[in-house]
Amino acid sequence: MTEHYQLSDDNLKHGITLETLLKQLWNFENGFPFANITSAAISGNGITAPSTDIPTYPTDEYKIVKFVPASGAATRMFRDLFTYLSTNEMNTTTQAVLDNLEKFAFYDDLKVFLPENASDHDIIECIITERGLNYGNLPKGLLKFHKYDSETRTAVAEHLAESAQYAASNGTVNIHFTVSPEHIDGFNQILNTLVPEYEQKTGLKYDITLSTQKPETNTIAVNPDNTPFLDENGNYVFRPAGHGALIENLNDIDADIIFIKNIDNVCPEHTRGDTIRTKRLLLNYGIHIQQQIFEYINAIDNGTSDTDKIYDFICSHLGYRPAPGTDLRSILNRPLRVCGMVLNTGAPGGGPFWTTDPHGNESLQIVESAQISPEQSSILTSGQYFNPVDLVCFVRDYRGNKFDLREFIDPNTGFISEKSHNGRPLRAMELPGLWNGAMAHWNTVFIAVPGTTFTPAKVITDLIKPEHN
Repeated sequence: MTEHYQLSDDNLKHGITLETLLKQLWNFENGFPFANITSAAISGNGITAPSTDIPTYPTDEYKIVKFVPASGAATRMFRDLFTYLSTNEMNTTTQAVLDNLEKFAFYDDLKVFLPENASDHDIIECIITERGLNYGNLPKGLLKFHKYDSETRTAVAEHLAESAQYAASNGTVNIHFTVSPEHIDGFNQILNTLVPEYEQKTGLKYDITLSTQKPETNTIAVNPDNTPFLDENGNYVFRPAGHGALIENLNDIDADIIFIKNIDNVCPEHTRGDTIRTKRLLLNYGIHIQQQIFEYINAIDNGTSDTDKIYDFICSHLGYRPAPGTDLRSILNRPLRVCGMVLNTGAPGGGPFWTTDPHGNESLQIVESAQISPEQSSILTSGQYFNPVDLVCFVRDYRGNKFDLREFIDPNTGFISEKSHNGRPLRAMELPGLWNGAMAHWNTVFIAVPGTTFTPAKVITDLIKPEHN
């Protein structure tokens, strides 16, 4: 492979080692294996019904952090509007925006920029370009999502409001946003205003931290023949490796319990009841399971364990069916994730499946459709549930030590996609997804939750749907 070009540590960037780069190039040439799915996780077979008899645990015994991936601009959210500007051809999304302008939370801000007798082109340009709000180049977190009688709220503001209702411990709400470097100032500016406001509203202290995706997690881009892609100046092109790279950021969080929720999956206060109840349910269920895990590990260490009972617990509660001879203690002593699952109504994204590893162990995984071979497409279509990225993570072991989350990644679950750079085709690689392969070796609980807890804003017109108004 190295005969095609010269590689050395001197010409690498971002802290990526030569060994890592060579591994990435090997993956481009050889590809990633498909997931070996055996069945869809459905009710009674991997999907657990919400339990009403789980006790409520005091949260002040734990440090809780809410982790919100908020990197990247909202360009895809406004894709159809950009298309309209470049082609002057009206499309359904753009027409819906023009027909419903007054329903958007940003409408009053937009009016400041509109000229008299503004044309359709003027309006769209003032929404997404620097001529006005510049929303097409801002991250979703800084966009105004919801309109109330006396205020409007950005997605960031809704996360602050929501978190106070389930993620507070010891009088503090800890939230960590992952952001792009170019948007740090924007986040700091809005948080400097919001934090005092919400501390006064809630009577709680807010501890907000930000981080960026680590440059050393970037992956090299290659040409269609898998040789390194060079830019106009002869330099290698490195690209952010998708949300899977955020396992590094998650690993740096000092917490006992971490909620994970995407920046755009928020709803207004009057529709938030199911979300709050569900979050508390996932939290308490996870604490309950974690305490049982710790009891079983201590019993093994003390020589008082019942192997059959532990095996049954692992199969019925931890999303794992061990192959004969598997060390049960090693299975127990892993990070735990409790995930909310909603019925699939056609939204794109990953779903829950039972998969088998090369050693014959079956486990519950969140698998993207691109990871499934055409031969197993019938299993894909039999799925009932969708992953709304609603996780509660328990990241300490039975001794209270933090797990090194990087030790539980399956490196064979990455993605390769076709992209372009200045009009030239290239191939790009994403690391194993944060809630996919990056958590492949975690213990897993999938709990069915109401569809009302899943209200993402993937396109601009989502913000005028009933769940956002």
